[in-house]
Amino acid sequence: MTPRKIEVIALDDFPFISPGDDLASIILERSHAAGLHDGDILVIAQKIISKAENRYRNLSEINPSTEAIKLAAKTEKSPSLVELILQESAEIVRHRPGLIIARHRLGYVLANAGIDASNVGRTREHVLLLPEDPNKTCRELLQAFSNACGASLGIIINDSVGRAWRRGTTSIALGSAGFPALLDLREDPDLDRRPLKVSMVGLADELASAASLVQGQGNEGRPVVIIKGYDPFNFEVPETELTRPENEDLFR
Repeated sequence: MTPRKIEVIALDDFPFISPGDDLASIILERSHAAGLHDGDILVIAQKIISKAENRYRNLSEINPSTEAIKLAAKTEKSPSLVELILQESAEIVRHRPGLIIARHRLGYVLANAGIDASNVGRTREHVLLLPEDPNKTCRELLQAFSNACGASLGIIINDSVGRAWRRGTTSIALGSAGFPALLDLREDPDLDRRPLKVSMVGLADELASAASLVQGQGNEGRPVVIIKGYDPFNFEVPETELTRPENEDLFR
């Protein structure tokens, strides 16, 4: 049953995350005021996951390949950055000066293979890669929270991405655990009691975007959000089901 109201609560005063930090313990400590209860969903910004996993790379230490140098010339980007993009990508989908759209090795299609230089917290030569395996990290965090507080939770790792046909970024789930990332409503009745034929809801992406509204994009420092009131815990569908298979993709 779709709820009439949800709460989206950002955790304030979140500390800077360094490689090796115990994120589960830090989040539990910071969420004490809001509390974690059955049905709550924790949405965690990709950047602090990448920092905890030490996904930093120093561009000055990267040796660009011939392919990277050629693509860098076409896109007016740093050859070292392009080399990292190639290493993280399964396919370069499109490119033009100033932009590379890649299919990441985990299936996401996004700019620069998700490699980011903003809010990195190190030198200007440092960038952050996406987490190694966001779904695995979500499952590990889910287990840690379950052991610590006993609540039945959902976990999302979110990140902001651009869209092919619209301006502006929105947030998607890079990984999830504990609830259905994709809701298949086909054959459910509509108001006229006709069965729905194509309705599949990207629930994890919608919740990721809701959280992004209070996380912010700049210097807010609110990477963790608790969503209360949705409670989608009858079954689990992995985030990987959100990625459209290539044989269904009409635009590549």
